[in-house]
This record gives sequence, structure tokens and C-alpha cells, in this order.
Amino acid sequence: FFFSSRRRHTRQRSVSWARRCVQETGFSGKTSMRSIIFANFHAKDTIKFGFTMEVQSSKVKFLGNLYLNLWDCGGQDLFMEQYFGTLREHIFKDTAVLIYVFDVGSKDVEGDMRNYENSIKALQEFSKGAKVFVLVHKMDIIGEKDKMKVFEEKRALITAKSGEFKVEMFKTSIWDETLYQAWSKIAHFLIPKIDKIETGLNELCTLCATDELVLFEKSTFLEICHIEEKTHKDPHRFEKISNIIKQFKLSLISTNYQFEEMMVKNSKFRAYLFDFTKSSYLMVVISNKDVEETALKMNIDALKPYYEKIISGTTQVLSHIISF
Repeated sequence: FFFSSRRRHTRQRSVSWARRCVQETGFSGKTSMRSIIFANFHAKDTIKFGFTMEVQSSKVKFLGNLYLNLWDCGGQDLFMEQYFGTLREHIFKDTAVLIYVFDVGSKDVEGDMRNYENSIKALQEFSKGAKVFVLVHKMDIIGEKDKMKVFEEKRALITAKSGEFKVEMFKTSIWDETLYQAWSKIAHFLIPKIDKIETGLNELCTLCATDELVLFEKSTFLEICHIEEKTHKDPHRFEKISNIIKQFKLSLISTNYQFEEMMVKNSKFRAYLFDFTKSSYLMVVISNKDVEETALKMNIDALKPYYEKIISGTTQVLSHIISF
């Protein structure tokens, strides 16, 4: 589960404490998911992870002055009883976002749905306005031709137990770009001033005569937002790029090199990936052959301070990312 909310004030500036909770069924793979996204693990390195016992906490910086406090909680029955019993109000009060992770291969479907329903009831009691995301995880164990059928069956079960909440669902796996697709959507929802960032990118897209602009968070390489002037047949291309570039960056860890920028060019388009702000990369796609690379870089460099100010303008602490 991820939760978010609560506002406090300091002398210098207001600080928003966003309370997020991440919950999962036992052994659903949330720890592996967290390690890949936030700790730069290869998927293959997470196979050796055991199940989570009690609570493991960590704090990560995300996009400028955003901070995520991650609480990785065991999903076994003993711990679940505590979360819905003595810790019920402490966990679910003032929640803005709930992320629930299901193991698609779980044999205890009835127990999984019961725990999910208990979570929804607690959310209804303490945080009626919360946003709910559900990740149906480990989809790689399902055959390609059966994936959509299995996912839709799971969606029907989950929807029936979701009460008044409108749930956004994703099918995910640590072995492909679906993990980045889900987490990019979640990150987009959580980021403050996202409308202002998108407006600025739209103006930049027009100014530079580009086909597409995509903003990626630097450490996780999650897609924050994008602007497109031309439609594309692959709606998941950004998640694929996130996955590819993240793997490339990880491959450089054992060398003396660091990733700074990249250019891909063919007869139809040019794609540039620039180091943009202190916490982001910007991908620029251009098909107009009259646009000079030097002029493009000059425009982007001139606007960097403006976007740095927007992205780092406020301090946000998204706390209590709790997984069960």
C-alpha cells in the first residue's frame, strides 16, 4: 500500500507529508519490485530475496525535493492480523494513495481477497478520498495467450470488493517494462505541480518544433510526463525506453563511466536523451530535418533554470509507503 496526505508548516516553507501505503499478499514480490525501481537492482538479483519479516524501512529521494519513506511490511497472516487490528487506525488514517499488490499465482485467492476487502473497509473508514492502485504481479508466469483472460478475471474479483473506490489496475512483472508502466502512472499521480510541468513542456515542444518530449526521473528512470505532437502506434514505448536505459545505466556501474546523454538517429527521426535538471532527464524526438542540434541544445539549456525551479520549488515528504 502507498498512502499520502497530512500538511504541516515550517518557518521557511510549507511541507506536505504525503502518506502512502503499499500492501501486498504474502510473497507477492513487492520487495523485489521496490528494489528494482528504487535501489537499482537487476531483476535477476532479486530472486535470492526471502520474504519480508515484520517491517523494513528506507528513505529515498525522488525528483528534486520529494522524499519517499518506504515501509516494507511482511504479508504473512500474523502480520496482517496486526495491521487490521491494533495498527488499523495508525496505518490507514490520512491516506491519499493505496497501492495493493496481488500475486497472480497465489493459491489462496479467498484469503487474498479477504485481506484486500479489509483494506478497502479500513480505507473507507479513515480515508474516504484516497486513490487506489492495484498491481496484479508476477504476470510472467502466465502464458502469453492467457494473460489478458487471467487479468480480466482478477479485475472482476477486485472490482467487486472495491466498494466506492475507483481502482486503477495494472498487470506487472519484474522481467519487462510493465513494472515501469505501473510505477510511472503512480509517480505521475503523486508529483505536486505536475500540471505546471506539463504546461512548460508543451511550450518547449512548440518552441523547438519537436514531435515528442518525455521527462524521466533521474534515479529511477520512471516517466514523469510527456508531450506529443504526433501520434504513435506503440502506447507503451516510454516504459520500454525506461527499462532499456535503466538496464544500460546499471551495466555501467562496473565501469568508470557514467551515463550523461544519448542520441539515436535514422532516416526518419532523431531522438536525444539529455541531462536536464539535477533530478531529471529529457528525451526529445524530432522528425523535422531543418531543426539544428546546436539550436535545440541552446534552447533547452536556456530553459533548464526555469524547470529546475518548478521541480525543486517545494519540499514534499511522501511518507509511509507500507507493504504487507
